[in-house]
Amino acid sequence: MSEIEVRLAHADEYARIDEAIVEAYAHDYGPNDHPDPNREARVRAQHYDVWVAAEGARVLGSVTSRRIDGPSLHEGVPENDIDVRLLGVSPSARRRGIGALLMRRVIEHARDAGAVAVSLKTQPFMVGAHRLYEGLGFERRPERDGLWFGDTKVLDLHAYVLPLGPLDAAAAAAADDEM
Repeated sequence: MSEIEVRLAHADEYARIDEAIVEAYAHDYGPNDHPDPNREARVRAQHYDVWVAAEGARVLGSVTSRRIDGPSLHEGVPENDIDVRLLGVSPSARRRGIGALLMRRVIEHARDAGAVAVSLKTQPFMVGAHRLYEGLGFERRPERDGLWFGDTKVLDLHAYVLPLGPLDAAAAAAADDEM
């Protein structure tokens, strides 16, 4: 078996990343026809960092993060946070710690970039994702919940934040147990 590499995606991987994300979300939550141009990796890569977990030429999963000097992926994200979106692991690659590897790489990148925190939003029913984030040390932040357009809440989302102080040994050990 090849080594799993987590890195910024190459342009020739974008279509495979899109397939992996669609497959991951459809497997767990059914099809989603909500129009969103940021669902395409090639579009996201213009303004955000698209990370890939690959084993040889096989795309196992991906996550997208804000660039420290770029636009946020969600509304209301503090300027010094790096927020993430669209963490997905192909169903055939599950139970191997791929999601944790991707998130750890983003956390490492955020620390290196001088970010204050890593933040994200997730659907309330994505309990597997909640366990992953909490195992990595993320904390629920209900005051940031929801997807808002102006004063209108259009989607119920749970917000999580990982403050980037010194590495919490307990959180690191708990996340290792997930692998």
